[in-house]
Amino acid sequence: MPKAHLHLHFTGSMRPATLLDLADKYGVHLPEALRGGEPPQLRATDERGWFRFQRLYDIARSCLRAPEDIQRLVFEAAEEDVRDGSRWLEIQVDPTSYAPRLGGLIPALEIILDAVERASRHTGLGIRVLIAANRMKHPLDARTLARLAVRFADRGVIGFGLSNDERRGFARDFDRAFAIAREGGLLAAPHGGELSGPASVRDCLDDLHAGRIGHGVRAAEDPALLRRLASRQVTCEVCPSSNVALGVYEKPEDVPLRTFFDAGVPMALGADDPLLFGARLAAQYEIARTAHAFTDEELAELARQSVRGSRAPQDAQQRLLTDIDAWLAG
Repeated sequence: MPKAHLHLHFTGSMRPATLLDLADKYGVHLPEALRGGEPPQLRATDERGWFRFQRLYDIARSCLRAPEDIQRLVFEAAEEDVRDGSRWLEIQVDPTSYAPRLGGLIPALEIILDAVERASRHTGLGIRVLIAANRMKHPLDARTLARLAVRFADRGVIGFGLSNDERRGFARDFDRAFAIAREGGLLAAPHGGELSGPASVRDCLDDLHAGRIGHGVRAAEDPALLRRLASRQVTCEVCPSSNVALGVYEKPEDVPLRTFFDAGVPMALGADDPLLFGARLAAQYEIARTAHAFTDEELAELARQSVRGSRAPQDAQQRLLTDIDAWLAG
């Protein structure tokens, strides 16, 4: 089924085999959790669990050290998305994480954008970039990234996000960075409502004027907030596999897909970090079907919502929507 993919993190998109290759190339010792062939057991609902998740992610990121590594990661991520029916991908990256090994912040972003353009050309997948600030760092760093994102809007940057543990700090501390991004024509798409409750979603709306929410699932606990998201048609990037892996919900049936769908809140199912969670994009739709009894018609509507929530050009959106209708009819 044709669809758009709006929640995929850069390092987390890596194939496990690629991580093993790069670790061997650079002599990086990987913990058993990253070389055992199975997704690591993760629960991030407490500080220790989140620290372990972040540590594994940082180790994997340390294996990306050269432009050819970046090119390989993006090309393979595009191949995986195409295999899962994705026609449009918005991949999220914090270039400051790669800058020390790639010659600085601007060279790192240029290398990433070059890799995106090349992978898009070779696979036919439309790919754009969302630059994300780290809420564990100073808000001034986020302003620098927001200005950089606006500067490269003509090179494929379409949005500005805010990632990492939303239980730390306040969304309003980053309001100026998001104002810079919005004034530059970029989508505001911060994380919220994953490890923290509905209040973090409201903060994203009120303080950062979010046009899209990364995760947002905890809004299901607040009917008034659900109505607000539905009335504004704010798309939530819902990632069922990662919600379960990180302990936000105990099992796939607990992820509030049906609650959001019935409330009219648009969703874009996403894989988040397949490297750590072991499931890519199509698997998220499989969860909707098997754990929540979504019909073909409802799955097609989920795919349409992912397209409408994207920053794909209107003509590309229309082609995708037409192809979704053709899939359903076929």
